[in-house]
Amino acid sequence: MLQVMTEAPVKVGQMLFTMVDPHRGHEVAYNRWYERDHRYSGCMVGPGWFAGRRWVATKRLKDLRFPATGPVATSTDDGSYLATYWVHEPEMEEAQAWAETQVGKLYAAGRGFPEREHVHTAQYLPDSSISASEDGVPLTLALDHNYRGLVTVMIEPAAGVTREDALAQIEQGPAQELLQSGVADLISSWRMKPWPAHHNVPMKMGNDGGTIERIMQLCFLPGDPEAGWQQIRDYAAAIEASGAGVVTFASPFIPTEVGTDLYTDQLW
Repeated sequence: MLQVMTEAPVKVGQMLFTMVDPHRGHEVAYNRWYERDHRYSGCMVGPGWFAGRRWVATKRLKDLRFPATGPVATSTDDGSYLATYWVHEPEMEEAQAWAETQVGKLYAAGRGFPEREHVHTAQYLPDSSISASEDGVPLTLALDHNYRGLVTVMIEPAAGVTREDALAQIEQGPAQELLQSGVADLISSWRMKPWPAHHNVPMKMGNDGGTIERIMQLCFLPGDPEAGWQQIRDYAAAIEASGAGVVTFASPFIPTEVGTDLYTDQLW
């Protein structure tokens, strides 16, 4: 029986979603810099940052993306690496302030990596999570669980449909069917959190991702996303056929193999 996930003592307050491309010829150097320095020094050692995971879209997976262009990625080739981080709800403001200061310090110390481009980096706030089982993996553990695939789905509500109604319609219909198919185990939905007016980072953050009303979904998969990609296409088609909204970005990812350079030669 499918059910909405209940509250947990440790609560996800927000997510950092950062999708980036290394410049060609710098794939290994970028992978090592991010894994061995920035993932920790720029995120995980900060207050409130309690979970993080890196994902990769190889050329094989990028070729599955749809539509061909949109507000998240101007091309299906854009966005090779994705990092997702959870920030604990009680420490969101402290985490935000620390991150802004810390990134500035790292860049001033020469610990940035200029040979990269942000495709879409943004903060998101959780709306809800629905699971394929009554006692499934909670959202707090999703980045530490051994999920073998992740699918990001960006949805713009249809004209005349409120964001709340669109999300309810998707979760009560198409999302239930996707969970029942066995392809996805957990579907979490997120809303945009605008960067604060004083936000100052030493880089461009990529495309804006769409309107403020957009719905960002992370679909956690127990298996390889390629094997279930037809069900993902069916999911997007069902969302649009329901009148709830339009899918502007759907992309499969697999987890990186931490401590290795696996996949760095398969991005293009």
